Amino acid sequence: MKRYIQGADRTQSILLPEQLDDYVTEDNPVRAIDAFVDSLDLASLGFDGVKPAQTGRPSYHPSVLLKLYIYGYLNRVHSTRRLEREAQRNIELMWLVNRLAPDFKTIADFRRDNGSGIRSVCRQFVVLCREVGLFANAVVAIDGSKFKAVNAHDRNFTQGKVAKRLAQINECIERYMDALDTADRQTPDIAEARTTRLNEKIETMKAQMVKFKQIQEGLEQAPVKQVSLTDPDARAMATSTSRGLVGYNVQTAVDTTHHLIVAHEVTNNGSDRRQLARIAKQAKTAMAVNDLQAIADRGYFNGEEIVACEQNGITPLVSKPQTSSAKADGRFDKEDFVFDAEAGEYICPAGRRLIWRFSAEERGGLIHKYWSSDCHNCEMRGKCTPSKNRRVSRYDHESSLEAMQRRLDMNPDLMRIRRRTVEHPFGTLKEWMGPNHFRTKRLEGVGTEMSLHVLAYNMKRVMKILGITGFIEALAA
Repeated sequence: MKRYIQGADRTQSILLPEQLDDYVTEDNPVRAIDAFVDSLDLASLGFDGVKPAQTGRPSYHPSVLLKLYIYGYLNRVHSTRRLEREAQRNIELMWLVNRLAPDFKTIADFRRDNGSGIRSVCRQFVVLCREVGLFANAVVAIDGSKFKAVNAHDRNFTQGKVAKRLAQINECIERYMDALDTADRQTPDIAEARTTRLNEKIETMKAQMVKFKQIQEGLEQAPVKQVSLTDPDARAMATSTSRGLVGYNVQTAVDTTHHLIVAHEVTNNGSDRRQLARIAKQAKTAMAVNDLQAIADRGYFNGEEIVACEQNGITPLVSKPQTSSAKADGRFDKEDFVFDAEAGEYICPAGRRLIWRFSAEERGGLIHKYWSSDCHNCEMRGKCTPSKNRRVSRYDHESSLEAMQRRLDMNPDLMRIRRRTVEHPFGTLKEWMGPNHFRTKRLEGVGTEMSLHVLAYNMKRVMKILGITGFIEALAA
């Protein structure tokens, strides 16, 4: 072993024992975790056990278990059993929790019983980022992404899936009954073996039919017409893949300057259509600004949501989806008709005026209808409409939508900014989570788990921006 770097003798006694602190450098992230948790008022944040009970077995202080979880999520160790092992062998973690080693059940119970406190810690970290001055620009990008639940796709049922499965079971039973008739014509020994096996299969199919009929009865009472057996709050959601997934829709608002997640929410609604105003208001409150710009893709385009944003001091910037087939068919689109606000009329590409005819409630909003009585004399009618008259609808708050479109036209890079801002955190979080995203069940448990992921993501971003020493100094300021 000559000419190699030699290690220390395992049996050599040390006269002056080394300190555990010597193994943790000054720029180690665990020092930032320790300083952050120690700066929190855990009692006001809603944690149980801050004041110990006078009787019974002593418990762990909530700060110890919170540090353990933050360290685990920063280092992609999400399993409570793995956290238990890491606390016994990881020197960094030994330093962080003072060589305490809680068992996995204690660790899991802490997350289950302190969900509101953990979510408050995530919000408190955003407050810290605001106080440090990381939210210089009041601009956020909003998007949603689907995350897998612990519920498998085969354990989520709709009326169509149950009906299809019952039909398949009936076909199997009929096929087995025909096979029984065939088996009766065989020799006695072969007939007995086949009959026994086929009867077992028939009984299995009948038991499955009973189970699916029970699920069908539950579907009739379910408000969303879906039943998930493993995680009752999980929902089947459409994705870019043909099968979709069973999980949750996570909404985030991300700061465009430092890509910090300023607000997030876990929902089991697979559509983004009604999510814009709520998550934008949460972001505005978290950033403590009077005016906020919120950029979102066309999946969030909804007139009521956009108006609600404007009423709360939020400037929405949402791209408009192309829902009309007129352009694809080579005809004039609604954008080719100019609205004269003073006259309250539309001007068509041929210069004729479409006057107001009536108003009606449609899909929860007031819609105004306009058309001209002179379409039959128009030389451009073939490029406009195949009907007798070209009718144009106008939403009651269409002026807000038009003003938003003008803002988008003046800033063509906004959608590129949105994409490079909000999609990066989603990709990072899913990479950290692995192929099976959530490990907990129910909406509340999943929300707590997501808050830990968001806290770890934001903390890692801030430590990268300020440095470990700068982060600790910011906490002390």
